Amino acid sequence: MSVSLDKIVPFGRSLAEYRAMFNLTKADCNRPILDCGGGPASFNAELTALGKSVVSIDPIYQFSAAQIQQRFYACIEDIIAQVEATPDNWVWNFHRDPQDLKRHRIAVMEMFESDFEAGLAGDRYRPASLPYLAFDDDSFDLALCSHLLFLYSDLLSLEVHVQSVLELCRLAPEVRIFPLRTLTSEPSPHVEPVRSALASTGVESEIVTVGYELQKGGNQMLRFWC
Repeated sequence: MSVSLDKIVPFGRSLAEYRAMFNLTKADCNRPILDCGGGPASFNAELTALGKSVVSIDPIYQFSAAQIQQRFYACIEDIIAQVEATPDNWVWNFHRDPQDLKRHRIAVMEMFESDFEAGLAGDRYRPASLPYLAFDDDSFDLALCSHLLFLYSDLLSLEVHVQSVLELCRLAPEVRIFPLRTLTSEPSPHVEPVRSALASTGVESEIVTVGYELQKGGNQMLRFWC
């Protein structure tokens, strides 16, 4: 697996954000969960502290915590400046404003950094990437994909999207993906073709409105089950 850290914006989300993005219930959090593409999220650390079962995969986990953290701090000021320069693109309900978003991202990064080495040793963080993952069939009860599929529709082809969702469905009977908009805040052109392709294999899906919206219009997830 080859990934260049200087091409990545390593922003992660908290357990509270995951709950809102994916409509996670207490029962959902009790299920063995696969977290795909979460980067330096605190989701794994927070769920593990609650005694829950979660494995996170991301190619950036091949780097050290210090390297990931260094890249985070190299990006954050520019990203927040871009957010402040495009006020019409954002909704401030979960986060109060761009500076509150920055504080939240820093807190998440610090929690991830403090958990990363222990998580690597315990196989809770694994350097891997879709569309093919080295897990047995039905290894998890729920697969989550945060800020990867559909967000990067300009970089990841429709074929990669279909293969990735099929792979997640191999690993878990339920898959949830958020968001459904691209980096330019446009609806992803891959959503309906992916749903059609999966439907042809017997996998059902629905678009669900959720209680999290940072990108304007980005308050929907795609749920698959089979």
